[in-house]
Amino acid sequence: MEEKDDEGESVCRLVQPEGLFMRVKKNSIPRVQISTPYSTRPEGDIRNTVGNIPMEWYQDYPHIGYNLDGKKIFKPIRNKDELDEFLDKMENPDYWRTVHDKTTASDIRLSDEQVDLVHRLQKGQFGDVNFNEYEPSVDFFTNEVMIHPVTNRPQDKRSFIPSLIEKEKVSKLVHAIKMGWIKPRKPKETTPQYYDLWAKEDPNAILGRHKMHVPAPKMRLPGHEESYNPPPEYLLTEEERMAWEQQDAEDRKLPFLPQKHSCLRAVPAFSRFIHERFERCLDLYLCPRQRKMRVNVNPEDLIPKLPKPKDLQPFPTTMSLVYIGHSSLVRSISASPTGQWLVSGSDDCTVRFWEVNTGRCMKTLEVGGAVKSVAWNPNPAVCLVAVESTVLLLNPGLGDRLVVSSTDQLITSYEPPEEDKEQAVTWALSEGPEHDNGHRLTLTHPKAVKQVVWHGKGDYLASVMPDNSSNLQVLIHQVSKRRTQNPFRKNKGLVQCVSFHPLRPYFFVATQRYVRVYNLIKQELTKKLMTNCKWISSMAIHPGGDNLICGSYDCRLAWFDLDLSTKPYKMLRHHKKALRGVAYHKHYPLFASGADDGSVIICHGMVYNDLLQNPLIVPVKVLKGHQITHDLGVLDVTFHPTQPWVFSSGADATIRLFT
Repeated sequence: MEEKDDEGESVCRLVQPEGLFMRVKKNSIPRVQISTPYSTRPEGDIRNTVGNIPMEWYQDYPHIGYNLDGKKIFKPIRNKDELDEFLDKMENPDYWRTVHDKTTASDIRLSDEQVDLVHRLQKGQFGDVNFNEYEPSVDFFTNEVMIHPVTNRPQDKRSFIPSLIEKEKVSKLVHAIKMGWIKPRKPKETTPQYYDLWAKEDPNAILGRHKMHVPAPKMRLPGHEESYNPPPEYLLTEEERMAWEQQDAEDRKLPFLPQKHSCLRAVPAFSRFIHERFERCLDLYLCPRQRKMRVNVNPEDLIPKLPKPKDLQPFPTTMSLVYIGHSSLVRSISASPTGQWLVSGSDDCTVRFWEVNTGRCMKTLEVGGAVKSVAWNPNPAVCLVAVESTVLLLNPGLGDRLVVSSTDQLITSYEPPEEDKEQAVTWALSEGPEHDNGHRLTLTHPKAVKQVVWHGKGDYLASVMPDNSSNLQVLIHQVSKRRTQNPFRKNKGLVQCVSFHPLRPYFFVATQRYVRVYNLIKQELTKKLMTNCKWISSMAIHPGGDNLICGSYDCRLAWFDLDLSTKPYKMLRHHKKALRGVAYHKHYPLFASGADDGSVIICHGMVYNDLLQNPLIVPVKVLKGHQITHDLGVLDVTFHPTQPWVFSSGADATIRLFT
């Protein structure tokens, strides 16, 4: 749009869609005249409504125009002089993009888009970035000159006479403003509004009549215990006070302790006053404003249908025998593969051999140290017992004489290799009185051994020496060749217990929180099981080899289905104290766990051949009998190899047989 300015020069006035008016003198740097749309103005910005008039008219007035509400817009208190302008130019980094707005006498900082627009106009480009100057022209009207105009009607008179209807409307608005019917816009209130949630408690009010409305919960009225001088039976004794302090805040019957004062003057301020008021406000605020319709479900339908324990027999139910003889904790027990004999190791530095059916102690051997673990060789053709202290291999000389003599023959028939390799363990053949006592081989380890366990075939033996600083924690020994090897180069954490897979060449290593499964042939890690326990204490593998149970010191028993997941299939929390031992039965679908609460829990654990059917786990019996000694209860459990019987050893220096 072209117009003349004050000096009479030709000026281009460009109207932009953003609301930015640019006045550009022809052949010169553009002069910018800003008129920002009201919606894009910053908060607190004023808009002058006087229109397009010379601002010199307001020179002699203290104000410069009127805002949307008809209020005067006052000029700034002092105008900038040359010195202010110079300082602003030096110090203000945005000075180059600041423009003075005459209509409001304020400085406006141009945005990046507006600065880009100025640059585009200086270069002689179009104001709109998206405008395509090379669009194909469309011939909207015919190019043939027509003789007659489309319409030759003269202009209406109303088009150049002021409108009477508009005049009437304006006069009505003026009258309404004078009468006070139309009020100027009220400023928005920023103060938060508070209202009473429960004010409409009147039953005749809409909320009260609402069928699903819930009235505000009423506070309990104060009783005698809240009195400043309550009756003596309401005051707590020292024991009750101690019990009250140990309880959680939710479990306490009273949120305060009743106190007796001589007079009302002596009553102190209530320390939990603010806290109590806040909780009351929370009760009101979080109280559901609507009744939820409850689904009527029979609670018995929610309990899973478990078979009756009678249908799951046989399992041990009664204590039949107590094996007495040890004088200290019996840490470990193991049954012979025939089920005729039982070996036990105790803190009284002895290993005892028992006849299962009579409870008679057949043999007692001194081993010169507390026995943490004993293991009878599972191979029926070999009669060997591994005892942990330094790891002794004993031939107890019990049972079939042919088996006893063939075992001795197996040990003496060893021929040392020509090249003697250096091993982590020294093997020594026992002689003299030790040999007569039953000692056959001594494996001297560099550190104290916590556990010994046999492979199912009976030739290999693993020993555990827990030590977080070393990678020499697990050793595997071959008895027939008297060889020892360390299967691990790296230390993956403190090893708690190990076990061989009953069928496949897998080796299970339980550290504090994980169970790692290694393939011994491929020599690689195949699985890492997350037990979700804080500290594993014991581990047992199902005879089928696809399931595993882990006991832990935080009272949990985790059942893993190895084909299903690396996380527990079931977590059982039946014991009240730390679990010390877990065991599977070789032939019956039973597993047992012993804990520091002095009980042995027998569970039915049926594993199906159909892979789609999950294992069935049902607790069937709690066996009690062991006395808790020094906060320790049952330390080890093991099943009889053929009968549904369970042996348990405890801190009360006894072994018990449940049948």
